[in-house]
Amino acid sequence: MPTLRTSAIDSRPRHIFRHPVGRIAFASLLLYFLTPSVLSLQAEHTRTWRQASYEDFLKGTPHGVAVRSDGRLELAPKFALVADADASYLWSLRVDPKGSLYAAGGSPAKVFRFDGTTQPAAKPVTVFESTDLAAQAIAFDSKGLLYVGTSPDGKVYRVSASGEKSVFFDPKAKYIWDLAFSSDGTLYVATGDKGQIFAVSPDGKGELFYASDEAHIRVLAFDAKNALLAGTEPGGRILRVTRLDTKIARKDTRKDKGPAAENSPAAGFVLYETAKREVTALTVAPDGKIYAAAIGEKQRPSAPAPTTVITTPQGTTTITGGAVVTSGQPQGQTPFIPFPQQLSSAIYRLSPDGAPEELWASREDVVYSLALNSDGRLLAGTGNNGALLAIDGRGIFAQLAKAGSAQISGITRNAGGKLFLCTANPGKVFSLGPDYEPEGTYESRSFDAQLFSEWGRLDWWSPPVSGQGEAKSTAASSPRRMEFFVRSGNTEDPGKEWSRWFGPYAKPGTRAECPPARFVQWKAVIHDGHPGDGIDWVNIAYLPHNVAPVIDSIALQDPGVRAQSNVPLPAGQPTNVNLRMPQAPASTGVVITQSSSPARFEQPPQGLREKGYQSVLWSARDENEDEMRYSVFFRGETETQWKLLKDKLEQKFYSWDTTTTPDGAYYLKIVASDTVSNPAALALTAERESDRFVIDNTPPMIDDLRSTLSQDKSNPRARSAEIHFTARDATSNIERAQYSIDGGEWLIIEPASGISDANEERYSFKLELTPGEHTIAVRAYDHFENVGSAKTTVTLP
Repeated sequence: MPTLRTSAIDSRPRHIFRHPVGRIAFASLLLYFLTPSVLSLQAEHTRTWRQASYEDFLKGTPHGVAVRSDGRLELAPKFALVADADASYLWSLRVDPKGSLYAAGGSPAKVFRFDGTTQPAAKPVTVFESTDLAAQAIAFDSKGLLYVGTSPDGKVYRVSASGEKSVFFDPKAKYIWDLAFSSDGTLYVATGDKGQIFAVSPDGKGELFYASDEAHIRVLAFDAKNALLAGTEPGGRILRVTRLDTKIARKDTRKDKGPAAENSPAAGFVLYETAKREVTALTVAPDGKIYAAAIGEKQRPSAPAPTTVITTPQGTTTITGGAVVTSGQPQGQTPFIPFPQQLSSAIYRLSPDGAPEELWASREDVVYSLALNSDGRLLAGTGNNGALLAIDGRGIFAQLAKAGSAQISGITRNAGGKLFLCTANPGKVFSLGPDYEPEGTYESRSFDAQLFSEWGRLDWWSPPVSGQGEAKSTAASSPRRMEFFVRSGNTEDPGKEWSRWFGPYAKPGTRAECPPARFVQWKAVIHDGHPGDGIDWVNIAYLPHNVAPVIDSIALQDPGVRAQSNVPLPAGQPTNVNLRMPQAPASTGVVITQSSSPARFEQPPQGLREKGYQSVLWSARDENEDEMRYSVFFRGETETQWKLLKDKLEQKFYSWDTTTTPDGAYYLKIVASDTVSNPAALALTAERESDRFVIDNTPPMIDDLRSTLSQDKSNPRARSAEIHFTARDATSNIERAQYSIDGGEWLIIEPASGISDANEERYSFKLELTPGEHTIAVRAYDHFENVGSAKTTVTLP
């Protein structure tokens, strides 16, 4: 089912173009700083907010200013509301021979006349209405009589000069998509869902002119030689339809072989089959070039049919996989489907000899109407953001205006060259040009500097229009032509709580006078403008106030782990161990377009097992992106003074050999400073203390190691020895103890208490020994893997 005008879809446009996007100005290599007095204090903090791309400029608010896809602001033609039709949608827009403007739409089907189109808010007059869902197409004959095509199951009506309507032609088709009069007075009627074109003479006698193998003939136009052009659905084809001289020739040249094909007096030739599903608009330039808009992706044969729900005052229609369920309509009647969602479109250009090229494409914008502007650029009315685009021969486009409705559904021109547009959701009528706005205004989005900031120089580049010289700023050569204003505030949305607008600034490089704040916004005004006046980029320099660094967290490592830079280890080195990483700093969302220092990337350290070492890692950040230096201090648990362990560290970790440090409990303190990036008087520091940790490099002591012999009375020949000892450690708990007989395997001993959880543990165990001399060795480990050992000799007779 073809798509007329899709319902509003809230989606941001992302475009695909066949042309270079963006412009690289030589001035993008320059850095813009604040005045010398401020520069001497904190030049390292100076940053620049730059706007230079289509995506950037779209976030602002233009009034009489067009936003170009190559990243430029320029004056736009006058765009004004003519009238609000008080209708849900308007589909077709035409001007009668007397210059009166008409628009057709629904629901229900209506045609409006707009008197006094030179005045804003012209009052619409209803000249036609019916019980049909929509008036899809209108046309005027040479006498100025109005013809209206309705859908669904519609007819072609003729409206007399007195306003009386009558059925002019009934094609017996479900849909009437378009009407077009040829120079000889023949009315061509495009229909669906059999893809037929009917030719109707001035007396109302109609014939099947052409039957295609497509389901719908969506749009009609005439080429430079007055040959009929047609756009189709679902093949997305552009056809040239010409009348045949004889039935024999028709049988030889027609692809269609059915009765309808043999009875139709015309043949169709595919000029181009687009990559899209449905051709929605056709227009022909004076030089013979054909422009076509097509939307929707072609459905793969294996893909299931989509589900579409359409609700209208006449009822609700649901289509699922080709099945139709209709509420509020007679059974068996094919429902009228205004427009299933289509989320892609393209514009094609065919040369007079038929060579095609894709001029423009979008993954989300949908083109519903085309026309040629007085400056030669192609105009495209789109949805679902209601934007009007002007596209030049290279595919570079400009968003001239936004209608405030979801779709721009039709474009037409009067005899004086003035363009009119109609919209859907809701239905309104606007005028465009041909004059340009005498003054254009553009307000940027508000910029969040993230920190309370001083505002510096405002710079911009405005290439000269033709005849103004080379490499000179328009604003510099003619100060009144371009003016800028700046304001600041501390809320994201600009409002009455912000500062007033400061300016005007007519010379690039002038320092903004708005007060320090977190947010800033600029406004550009083009006075006495001419086509071509524009802005390529705008910079604002700013200086965030210095804020102290922040140490987010400290991660002490297990004893015996050494941290070092992440470099390959030579053969024979200890294996790596996983380090306990500190908590990552919270993301601030700051994006620096330009700063005085390049971005710094720090690799995490690697950990090695090395006895006697203690390591600490920390995470720190600075909202000013200052370069920081770190110092590590320590103190004993019972001490009050901090002692420097290491200073001037650039990395966020430190390891040291603790074997020269007395055993005991300690604390660390990490100090971060931004002195490197700031004068000493303005530098700030932050500090954070670690959790308690213990240093223990002394092994446990083995005391009172002794043995006693015993004999089993029931077995006089059996001999055994009982071994007793005590393990003590001054700093940490005893972790485990072991024994070995005559240099054999070390075996675990259980302490007398049953659990190793104290600085002193007693052990007692019995050994069955053979007669003779035996060496019994024992050893004990503390929490830090320090080991103490002792031995005794036992002789059994």
